[in-house]
Amino acid sequence: MLDYVMVGCTDLDRAAGFYDAIFAPLGYTRTETGDSYVLYGANGHGQFYVTKPYNGKPMTAGNGTMLTVKAGTLDALAAFHAAALAHGGTDEGKPGERPAGSGSHYAYIRDLDGNKICASCTPG
Repeated sequence: MLDYVMVGCTDLDRAAGFYDAIFAPLGYTRTETGDSYVLYGANGHGQFYVTKPYNGKPMTAGNGTMLTVKAGTLDALAAFHAAALAHGGTDEGKPGERPAGSGSHYAYIRDLDGNKICASCTPG
């Protein structure tokens, strides 16, 4: 259903360093860099934009908005969360199974601009 997602940022270079770090454990890489955006994805196919707002107005994080990316393993999920904290992000929910007994694991962070990003993994 989704083609791509986009989150805003206030400082593109700072945001790119943050996303380079948190996406590396998940196997996602920067696929494109423009004057006002960076694009991430897998296998050369970008689907996650980090951008300065097109309208030139101040960036704000969407209240109640959250994006979720897939992690291939529980180790990658934990590494995503750790990388976010090590690069200035904040914890919104440590890696863990939710709900208990479901087999689904999630880790929640806020990026440097307050965007809420989740990584998910259902091993097996």
